[in-house]
Amino acid sequence: MGTDTATLEDFRLETRNWIEENYPDTLKAPMRAGEHVNGGRNCEFFHPDAKLWLDRMAEKGWTCPEWPKKYGGGGLDEAGSRVLSEELARQNCRPPLVGMGRFMLGPTLLQYGTHEQRLEHLPKIARGEIRWCQGYSEPNAGSDLASLQMRAEDKGDYYLVNGSKLWTSDAHLGDWMFCLVRTDFGAKKHSGISIVLFDRTDPAVTVTPITLISGYSVFYETTIDDLKVPKTSLVGTENEGWAIAKFLLTHERVMISGAFGPTVRPVSEIGKEYLGEENGRIADPIVRDQIAKQDMDDHAFALTSKRYDELTEKGASAGAASSMLKHVGTKFAKNKMELLISISGNQALGWEGEGFNDQELNLARTWLRSKGYSIEGGTSEIMLNIIATRVLGLPKN
Repeated sequence: MGTDTATLEDFRLETRNWIEENYPDTLKAPMRAGEHVNGGRNCEFFHPDAKLWLDRMAEKGWTCPEWPKKYGGGGLDEAGSRVLSEELARQNCRPPLVGMGRFMLGPTLLQYGTHEQRLEHLPKIARGEIRWCQGYSEPNAGSDLASLQMRAEDKGDYYLVNGSKLWTSDAHLGDWMFCLVRTDFGAKKHSGISIVLFDRTDPAVTVTPITLISGYSVFYETTIDDLKVPKTSLVGTENEGWAIAKFLLTHERVMISGAFGPTVRPVSEIGKEYLGEENGRIADPIVRDQIAKQDMDDHAFALTSKRYDELTEKGASAGAASSMLKHVGTKFAKNKMELLISISGNQALGWEGEGFNDQELNLARTWLRSKGYSIEGGTSEIMLNIIATRVLGLPKN
C-alpha cells in the first residue's frame, strides 16, 4: 500500500472499522496466563473465539502483516504496519498469534531462507498451523553456545544428525524445530556451524521433560538418534550458521523482553482486591507508590519497544538493542511478580488444597517461573557484557 497521508488515513479508518466488526467480544477481558495462541497441529484454544480471531486475522494476512503476501503475510509497508499496530492497541486487542515461528524463524527465513523454504513454511506459520521450537543449548553448551557438539554428518543428499539439546522450550508442543548443528568437526568453534529444519515429531527425536521448581515442565531435553535431514532443509550456507544463529538470538531476546507483561490482571486491580480501597484508590499509600512506579516502568518500556520496532521496520539492525530490551524487560517482569506476591501476602503462597482460588495458585507458580526470565535467551550477566562491550565500547578484559 502507498504511504501518502490520504491513503494511510483511509487505511486507518478501514482497519478500525474492520477490527470493531471482527474482534470477538469474548476476548475483551484482560488476558491471563496461558491464553496466548501459539498455533500448531495440537493447539488447544482457551476459547473458540481465540481460534476465530486467529482465522480472521490470518485471512487478512495480519498475523504477520509485514511479511509478503505470497508467503502468507499482509504485505504492509512500514507505515501501514504501524497503523495496524496502533489500531489493534487502541481497541486493546489480543495478539492473534505468538511464538517462535512468528517472531524468530519467520524473519530468519525471510533474511536467509530460499524461496522454496519460505513457500513451504511461512504460510503455515502465518495461519497458525505449525508451531516451532528451538534447538540451541546443549548439556555442555549453554552460555557458551558456540561449543555445541550436535553432529550433522554429510551423507550426500541428507545430513545424519545425532546429539542432545537442553532447555528446549515447549518441545513437546513443537511440530518442527530449527536447530544448530556442527557440520565441520575440525573447524574453530564459531565456524563449522549450520542451521537445519526438521519435523520434531519424527521417531528419531525424543523429548524428556525437565521439571522446574514451579512444578511445571516448560523445558525439555531433546535427544536425536540418526535423524535424516534433507539438504534442502539447510538454512543459508553450510558451515556459516553462526551469523544466522546470532540473528535468531536478537529476535529471541526481543520476543522474551515482552513475553511476560500482559498475562496477568492489572496490578492496581489486584491491589484493591487484597488491600481494600479508599475513594477509588488502594488504601495503602506505600503500595500505591510501588504500583505507580511499576506502571511508569511498564509504560516507558512499552514506548522504548515501540521505538525499537520503528527502527527495525526501517531496516536497522537489531544488534545490541535486543540485549538491552531483554535485560530491562525481564527485570521489570520479575519486579512485577515480586510486587504481586507482596500485595497478595500469604494467599499468594498456596500450592494446593482449600483456601486458595485458581488465581492465587497460578500466581505462586508464575512467581517461581519468573526466576527463569533473566536466564533464558542469555542471562542478564551476558546481556550486560554485550551492552558494555558493544554499546559502551568498554574493553572486554
